[in-house]
Amino acid sequence: MRPQDILVPQPHGLCCRPGEFYIDPVRPVARALITHGHSDHARAGHGAVLATQETLDMMRLRYGDDFAGSTQAITYGEEIRFGTCQVKFHPAGHVLGSAQISVTCGGVRVVASGDYKDVADPTCAPFEVVPCDVFITEATFGLPVFRHGNPQAEIAKLLNSVALFPERAHLVGAYSLGKAQRVIAMLRQAGYDAPIYLHGAMETITRYYESRGIALGELRPARDAKKVELAGTITLAPPTAIQDLWTRRFPDPLAAFASGWMRVRARARQRGIELPLVISDHADWDGLCATIEATGAHEIWVTHGQEDALVHWATTKGLTARPLALVGYGEEDEETALPTSDGTKA
Repeated sequence: MRPQDILVPQPHGLCCRPGEFYIDPVRPVARALITHGHSDHARAGHGAVLATQETLDMMRLRYGDDFAGSTQAITYGEEIRFGTCQVKFHPAGHVLGSAQISVTCGGVRVVASGDYKDVADPTCAPFEVVPCDVFITEATFGLPVFRHGNPQAEIAKLLNSVALFPERAHLVGAYSLGKAQRVIAMLRQAGYDAPIYLHGAMETITRYYESRGIALGELRPARDAKKVELAGTITLAPPTAIQDLWTRRFPDPLAAFASGWMRVRARARQRGIELPLVISDHADWDGLCATIEATGAHEIWVTHGQEDALVHWATTKGLTARPLALVGYGEEDEETALPTSDGTKA
């Protein structure tokens, strides 16, 4: 069977015709397989949803109990048959519950990576290389300029700044699902044991991470602290919040942002970021290339990101490669931030 007979791009998303399902569809469909809980991949309104328990829980937190007609949880490595296809979910290392989805049909295995990273993260299962015939890779940071470096060194920069400016409140912009919890966990690994403060939009998801056994130390709502108490502290907030009126509750706030995009200094300057932290939940250029080679795939489909450069690199390695031209995926949409505990946007 040809790979294009197994999975094919359609306006609703990546469609498996023999299995009668879509992977991360951008419009409502009868059956959706979801790689992870970020809002550009996990949308409400599908008839039936198959995902890891953590991803289903995240969708419930964001969209309510009736986000889909029915749901089914799948564990890593478990096999489910749809029509003539066998489906398995494998760790993607992106955020809690994130998965790659392998589809095997007619002796051909295609792996859709979703979003992934190949570096250690204390808050989620590590990325697993899945041997396959066709690998569908993201390319968010699919240019050679994007080499993320050591995330522990970026945490050290943050802690050095806190020590250097004890009179200032450090506000770290981070996406509310995955990045914020990873930054907190890395701060704890680095020995930072002071209370860490949370913007209201961070609370529900962060407490969910704790409920799944991820230790994050003492966390406090920023709204409950007096301004004078926030000097010398670290607060996690959505990226949009560190530039709005909300920051006035902090003494001499110093804006930081944890993102792979902070490798581009012009982006940091445009956002008014004093302390750019190159910490990404996506594979960098080296990670993308190494993963492609490790899968053993002879055919590479590249989607949502810098497609052309990675396609060119793959072809120089003797692989068949093409852009997949899927639309609707990108950075996590912080406009979908959860309401605070009192029901208002924080």
